[in-house]
Amino acid sequence: MDNRSFIRGISKLAVIPLISNIKYKTQIIISEIKLTIGQAIDKIIEALESLDETTRQTAINAACTHLNLTNVSQSIQPKLTPEQINLQTLPHAHAHIQSKLVDIRTFKEQKDPKSAIQMACLVAYYLQELAPMNEKKNTVTAADLSTYFKQANFKLPKVITQVLPDARVAGYFESAPGKGEYSLNAVGYNLVAHNLPKTSK
Repeated sequence: MDNRSFIRGISKLAVIPLISNIKYKTQIIISEIKLTIGQAIDKIIEALESLDETTRQTAINAACTHLNLTNVSQSIQPKLTPEQINLQTLPHAHAHIQSKLVDIRTFKEQKDPKSAIQMACLVAYYLQELAPMNEKKNTVTAADLSTYFKQANFKLPKVITQVLPDARVAGYFESAPGKGEYSLNAVGYNLVAHNLPKTSK
């Protein structure tokens, strides 16, 4: 090997590390350039366009997992149209929501009871079906009648302790196990639910 060949060989060996170093620094500079959100979106779309729908979703899910992001398919809930909602499944929920908006005075005005016995049925129905959870109960006492007659602005009878026994005799209540407690039966329930307010014929 002559001197010239030797010198060229040495030069190549010196240049190779230099080129590698330039490439490495160039990669660092490129990686440090921040994309705008628009550029980032363009790149994402460009990367996903060639994939089929299933593969796209898989890629998105994997990217979200890698970046600790909420999965798009889980975070965006589709907005249902009225045609997509089965209205036949809603009456009970609708009635439940409405019931929470009715207080005893409003309920009394809606049903317009004409006697203390009718009002007692209404109070029992209210406590069983419409009252807030902390007031709900399946039996009533004379003390309950006094409380809710007053809240409903319904005139108190002279002997309020006699109202429930009279309502039982009239067929609207049954005696409950507790002392002085009465439970609304089907007749009393139907009176409030279906027959009040009374309509003139």
